[in-house]
Formats: sequence, C-alpha cells, structure tokens
Amino acid sequence: MIERRQFSRVIYQAPTEISQGQVKVSGSVQDLSLHGLLLRCDDGQQLSHDSPVEVSFKLENSDINIQLEATIVSTINTSMRLRIEHLDIDSISHLKRLIELNVGDDELLYREMEHLTDLGQE
Repeated sequence: MIERRQFSRVIYQAPTEISQGQVKVSGSVQDLSLHGLLLRCDDGQQLSHDSPVEVSFKLENSDINIQLEATIVSTINTSMRLRIEHLDIDSISHLKRLIELNVGDDELLYREMEHLTDLGQE
C-alpha cells in the first residue's frame, strides 16, 4: 500500500465528544496530526458525511481543551477518519506543541506547518 500521508501522525488517546447539529456522540481520539484525526466511536453511524462535525477533547492532565471543525472522510465499523477544516489559534498552538513533543523532529514539524499554511492560501 502506498503511503499518502503528508503529515506526521502521533498516537494520542483521549475521550472526545463529536457533535453535528443536535446529534452528540462520545468517542475517543486514537491518533492525530495537524491535518486530521482517527476517532473510535460506537455511534458514529448517526453522523452525516455531508455536514461538518465539531470535535472537542481535553489534553491529558490539563485544563486545555482542543476544539476543531472537521469533515468525515470515512467510517469503518467503529473507526472514523476526519479531516480538520478549522482550528482556533489556541487549539492549533496546543496541537502543534503536542505533535512537536511526540514527533521529536523540529525540522519535520516546521515543514508540515509551512505546508499547512500553503494549503490555506490556495
């Protein structure tokens, strides 16, 4: 299988809440990158692929809450792949720091940040 990922993924597990309009689903983050997330949730089939979802989770052992808007890329059984569409400035800085601590390669992280910035300008 050809690896198509452009962003480093880190394994990070945390409880999360996914909402879409009035529908709220609990789940857990399995891994994440600056571009997307892999979630596990039993009730994910209730969510539509046609509308964005709001995702919220706390960083372990802190009061920091990451909030983002994403689109559902795919769902397979209890796994849901999401593409991040919008992050507020505080959430992106916390997510960047989390990935930085787990990737261990500042060069790689800065290249990914530049690529992420370039995508926003297209």
